[in-house]
Amino acid sequence: MQKIKNLAYLVVMLLVLSSCGEYHKVLNKGTVEEQYKMATKMYETQKYSKAIRLFEKATPAYRGKPQMERIQYMVSQSNFNEKNYSLAGYYFERFAKNYPKSSKREEADFLSALSYYKASPSFSLDPTDTDKALVSFQTFIDKYPDSDKLDEANKYYADLRAKLEKKSFEIAKTYYNTAAYDSRNYSASIVAFDNLLSDYLGTKYKEEALYYRLKAAHDFVLKSTKRRKAERIKVAIKAYDKLKRSFPESKFIEDSNVMLATLNKEQEQLVKS
Repeated sequence: MQKIKNLAYLVVMLLVLSSCGEYHKVLNKGTVEEQYKMATKMYETQKYSKAIRLFEKATPAYRGKPQMERIQYMVSQSNFNEKNYSLAGYYFERFAKNYPKSSKREEADFLSALSYYKASPSFSLDPTDTDKALVSFQTFIDKYPDSDKLDEANKYYADLRAKLEKKSFEIAKTYYNTAAYDSRNYSASIVAFDNLLSDYLGTKYKEEALYYRLKAAHDFVLKSTKRRKAERIKVAIKAYDKLKRSFPESKFIEDSNVMLATLNKEQEQLVKS
């Protein structure tokens, strides 16, 4: 029994080595047609990284030919399966543009958006792929209102919006948290919170954003010269009024009332001086 197992193992190893040898021979010295056939074989047997290398060699010779549609799709799908998501998004996007009448166009549009979604990093990192995914899913939703992928596309779109919403909120908070070292960041924080509230109507961060906007405006008053203080007090009091109107029972109301009292005192002192 052990001899049979050893023999079977040996046969498998010989086949693997033979296959590898054939692959490298075609990759380095094969004709374009051989490279295309081998690439297709690698793709169909789910050896996607090898398929990609072969397609890279063969593709230039097939530009403008009927095989190119299939090649572009297989290259896109191979990159997706290899988790090269940014590249996959780009290739699927190109496929959809180059072959608008293809039966796979809707699928390519969806997979392009999904690829950028999967490439999208944490909210704190570069949002380039997140932005691409958001635009791609919005385009897909508008273009294919009857697609069976519509619910899935809407879910991914909502996830991406939530990620950018959180990023916007955290950026505004960072401006506030660093303003003690650079007072210009009070203004930047106020603007950033205003942008969050206008860009994401109904945001789940609204109450906290209004509170931090008030804090930024309040603290800015205390750091201001007498010449700029009157104008900034008005801005801060308006920020208080907006928080109070929007959330009369806010968990921040007690602290906000203390800030309002400080602002009123600062205003009184200005009038007396």
